[in-house]
Order: sequence, then C-alpha cells, then structure tokens
Amino acid sequence: MNIDQQTTISRIKTLTELHGAPGFEDNVKDYLISAMEPYVDEFVYNRMGGFYGVKRSKVANPKRVMVAAHMDEIGFMITNISKQGMIQFTNLGGVATDIWQGQRLKIKTRNNEEITGVVANIPKHFRTGSEGAPKIEDLMLDIGCEDDASVIARGVQIGDTIVPDTPLTQLSDYRFASKAWDNRYGCLIGLELLELLKDETLDFDLYVGANVQEEVGLRGARAAAELIDPDVAFVVDCSPANDMKGKQNLSGELGGGTLIRIKDGTMLLKPSFRDYLLEIANDQKINHQYYISPGGTDGGEIHKARIGIPTAVIGVCARYIHSTDSVFDIRDYFAARHLLYEATKRLDDDQIQTLQYK
Repeated sequence: MNIDQQTTISRIKTLTELHGAPGFEDNVKDYLISAMEPYVDEFVYNRMGGFYGVKRSKVANPKRVMVAAHMDEIGFMITNISKQGMIQFTNLGGVATDIWQGQRLKIKTRNNEEITGVVANIPKHFRTGSEGAPKIEDLMLDIGCEDDASVIARGVQIGDTIVPDTPLTQLSDYRFASKAWDNRYGCLIGLELLELLKDETLDFDLYVGANVQEEVGLRGARAAAELIDPDVAFVVDCSPANDMKGKQNLSGELGGGTLIRIKDGTMLLKPSFRDYLLEIANDQKINHQYYISPGGTDGGEIHKARIGIPTAVIGVCARYIHSTDSVFDIRDYFAARHLLYEATKRLDDDQIQTLQYK
C-alpha cells in the first residue's frame, strides 16, 4: 500500500510541533499510541516511559524484531523565576550557547498549557562590545509578565519544561524547516512502517515504538531493549548534516538519501548488517549515503543489551539540529522509509541468524 504524501506532511507538522522535552514526552507518546493502535495487536511499556506497539506473527516461537525511535527533543527546564518576571533555565540535551538570544520558546505548564516567550537579548544600542556568548544559565525568557507573582499566576513553576516555538515551514518543493525533526523523524517512520505492513504477514513479532530521554544520555534505550529482548534491532534517528559548503567527507548531505551509519561514537555497524542494507538499497535503487558521526544514538545502548543485539541505524540527516530550526529534505525520508520497509519485510530466521553470528 502507499501513503499519500500530504498525509505524511500533515503527520510531520503534528509531530514536530508537539512539546516533548526529555523526561516530558507524554504529548508525543499519546499521539503515537492513538495513531498506531489500528496497526498493532497490543502495546508493551517499560517503567521509564517508553512504549512499543506489537504486530504479532502467526508462527510458533517467533523471533522478535525491534524498531526503536526516541520521542524527546532538546529543550530546557525552568530553574528560577526572578522578581522582575524573567524566567531562567537549564538545558536538557546538548545545545550550543550562542543561538538562543532573541528566539521564541514555549513553556509547557503542569496543566498542559503552552506559553510563548522571547529569550532576552541586549540591543545593539546598549552593547559595550565586550559581551561574549552567554551561558545557558544566564539566559532569561520573557513571557510578558511584570513580576514573579504574575508568572506563577499563569501556572508556570520551577521544573516546567521549554522547547523552541517553531511551526513546520515548507521552504521549497522538497525541503522543510521545523524543530524536533531529531527525532520525530523516527516516530513518523515507525508509524508509517506499521501502516505499510498492515496487510503483510511476517515471520516474526515486530515491536515498533519509541524511547524516552535519548537526548540526555540514551537513558531510555536499555530498559526498552531488556523488556523486548529482540533478536534484531533497527534504530531510526536523525543526524546532523554538514553540507552548507558542499559535501564534507561522510558527514551527511541533504538530498543524498538515507544514511548507512557505519561508525559513530557509541556503535560500529556489523559488516553482515552493513552488507544486508547495501544489498537491499542497491537492489531497490534506494538513494543512500555512508555516514560517520562523533555522536551516538539509542543503538549505542541497545546493541550491548542482553547477550548482544545486532543493531543498525536507518537514518536521515538534517541541517542545524539541536537548535530552533532544522532543515531537511523529505526525499531522504522517503528513501529511509523504503529501506526500512524492505529490510524489515525480508527478514526471516536464516537472515536473523546471519545478522546475529556473522
């Protein structure tokens, strides 16, 4: 079956605009469970907050295949409300310190209300020339309140979370800007994989879902892997592109296709898994590119769990991730979805055995 492109874009808009800072992913989780429910037999949960929809096989003692995204995005947590009504915060996840002044961010209160503010920025008129990039803890969010009592009256409290206030914007025929493409990409591809497999009979139980707190140290991945104990795992995540001045080695290029991540700071791709993916990509004429990253994904924890789980990352790259906006090419998403669909559908006991022990 095919999925209409406008349906995919509508889902991207919904997912990227949802508020889901690390440890506070409930809005994303609720949406995904509702959207995935028609395509799975049941859901399983771990105690950290991750969840997986299960598409059951009809064979006896089936293998288990895991497709793992993460729901969280980089963000902030409120640490202080000043007497002047300004809000200070600390980062949740890895962010640069020099990009936030003058940007719009939104708070999610404990009543699930969202409040937009602007990060304070010293106008040029008042600058001395000696100002450097501020530390995150020195930034202040202005939500238009005159004092701390007014902030508190709006339901804002210490410990509430903040993310960029960025709507999805189409920039050209194929390129879009949004927040949180890292990693609502993975949430989307998992949902659409299940839809594409709706009428397929698989030789294994398929677990598709998402973990929490990836951006603060891959914290939710191990709990998910140990709950499912998969025989094979696919991680679906977004990675930084470094192509603004042209292609830079193996660091990602928009429009270059899905990523074959052969090495990162947390995992090496097994040769047998690399060859499996490349054979499919070449056979299906799926646009793809090799990728190396100094960072990592949930695969860094998943592949070490239990007695070892063969794991591959099927990803896309985007420019400017971990900021207010990322720019991505939707053709890369379709290439990744095609590869994940084929790589999942073609698995059988013999192929899984090969991926595990060769």
